[in-house]
Amino acid sequence: MDRRGVVGAVAAVAVLAAGGAGVWWWRHDQAEQQADRAARAEVTAYAAGWSQRSFGKTGADFTSPTATVQADFTRATSGLGSGPVTVAPGAVRRTGDRATSTLRVTWTLPGGVPWSYDVPVTVVKQNSGAWAVSLPTDASPWHPTLKKADRLVAARTWGTRGDLLDRSGTALMPLGKVYPVQIDPGRATAETARALEKIVDEPSGSLVAKLAAAQKAGSKSPIPVITYRQADFDARRDRLDALKGVIYPAREQPLARTRTFGQPLLGSFGPVSAEKVTAGKGRYTAGDYAGTSGLQGQYDATLGGTPGVTVTSSGAPNTPLFQKAAVDGKDVRTTLDPTVQAAAEKALTRTKDVPSALVAVDVKTGDVLASANSPELGLDRAITGRYPPGSSFKVATTYALLTGKKVTPATTVTCPKTFVVDGRSYKNFEGEELGTPDFAADFAHSCNTAFVQLSSRLGDDDLAAAGKALGIGAGWDKTLGVAGAFDGSIPTNNGKTDKAAASIGQGRNLVSPLALAVMAGSVARGAYVPPALVTDPAPDGADRSPQQLDSGVVDQLRTLMGRVVTDGTATVLRGTPGGTVRGKTGTAEFGNDNPPKTHAWFIGYQGDLAFAVLVEEGRSGGEVAAPVAKAFLTDLASR
Repeated sequence: MDRRGVVGAVAAVAVLAAGGAGVWWWRHDQAEQQADRAARAEVTAYAAGWSQRSFGKTGADFTSPTATVQADFTRATSGLGSGPVTVAPGAVRRTGDRATSTLRVTWTLPGGVPWSYDVPVTVVKQNSGAWAVSLPTDASPWHPTLKKADRLVAARTWGTRGDLLDRSGTALMPLGKVYPVQIDPGRATAETARALEKIVDEPSGSLVAKLAAAQKAGSKSPIPVITYRQADFDARRDRLDALKGVIYPAREQPLARTRTFGQPLLGSFGPVSAEKVTAGKGRYTAGDYAGTSGLQGQYDATLGGTPGVTVTSSGAPNTPLFQKAAVDGKDVRTTLDPTVQAAAEKALTRTKDVPSALVAVDVKTGDVLASANSPELGLDRAITGRYPPGSSFKVATTYALLTGKKVTPATTVTCPKTFVVDGRSYKNFEGEELGTPDFAADFAHSCNTAFVQLSSRLGDDDLAAAGKALGIGAGWDKTLGVAGAFDGSIPTNNGKTDKAAASIGQGRNLVSPLALAVMAGSVARGAYVPPALVTDPAPDGADRSPQQLDSGVVDQLRTLMGRVVTDGTATVLRGTPGGTVRGKTGTAEFGNDNPPKTHAWFIGYQGDLAFAVLVEEGRSGGEVAAPVAKAFLTDLASR
């Protein structure tokens, strides 16, 4: 072969060699890229499984059994709550059959607080060719400082709770110690539960049944029984100490001067319910304590402040891994006067088992000084109740008649036993009749038939307008600062019988005791001022500018209300300590009984104090409600 042939052969061999090397490098590069993708996919699957709290759903593989990894994850992280967690993988760095990355983990802790940190992750190629997550054997993979057997625990923290303040700035419910009596189902016996029933006055067998149910279910949670104040607990402590499995971990919470003082207005404080946790949208978690009713519940976000959270390891509980400080609560100022409140509550004890309410308002300012209810727990009749006002509404009817000059106090208006309007008969209390007295006497003796006759002189809007001018249905329910407050409803009349019934406070007329106290206060000051109960934080849209009434009409009304006490239906109030009392009795029919049951009312004022008394069942306002008012004013004068 000549030299040219040799050269050509060598060149051909070189080309073939170069081509083979290129194929090798191409294949090698493809394999490297495939390994990168596989390692990255495994890291991504691991991050997704963590985010879903379930590694079996995302196809993540581990060098250990997946079930073991899942169990360890759940054990170590369940103490962080059930909020969302997001895990974002960083860049994946691979060297041979081993790759590493950093995960950005963000837990949503109780209260919606985010907690973020970085944690390393390693994935390796197994003999099968598949990539898998390799978790550390001597440390926890769930946090960089967590030891193998440790658990993460998130604890809610609360700052100093604000107080409900009275009008002088003194706490109405300062912190006090309580003892929640509970049964430990792991140690208690049926004999324990039976003995406890007698101590806490629970029905026989009730606690035994609760204990049996808890033990059957394998529950370890304490069974709540009753919470005692210090004095009540001290009286029972020796007997409770003798019972195995009965516990009473002391804690502090807002407490009024007595268990029933200011209830249900002030409200209660205690463990949150499942419903409150749901409605709180992250503010509460199971085990939290908060305001659960009344003003404590309505203003819990203000009083309680913003909760914080602390995350610790079970292995080092005194060394926080993360903290967000709680924000202290703020005080809520009210217009309540504890002295007036106490007198009101004492007066209601006269009604015994019959539900009742008494509201007192400061004439000068319109501030609510007292809101008392009996029973003390349950419905807030004083502010949210809805009742027909009966003859107490004749104050508003008279304002309408006098303002429109439809009548004067000296006008003769007959008072027969009955009077018929469009075929409907109206009668007086116990069939009374007064003959042909003047209107002042009709008012003092609360003659229904006289007012029914006069209703024909009123327009369909007159009673609603008069009620509103005096504060009934005037819109203050939105600015009082108390949820569910009822300012009253006096609809426009739609016919002669509707107007006749409304003129004596029946038909569709509805009021709360506070609405009638506001009306009495309007007459006393000669102007309507929207009432206030919570002043800080100030309710939105509150405008308490006085709205003047017709002064001449008000003077006449005051005189008429004075005659009710001097020689009318409320003579029981003559000589009441504290000064002259002016007012109006009311007896309002309700229900379907024959004869119908009646609510008893007395509304009025003495000096700078206006008030309304409701007794849900009673023969008449003069016989039942007026004596309660006298007891209230007499007691208040002696304080």
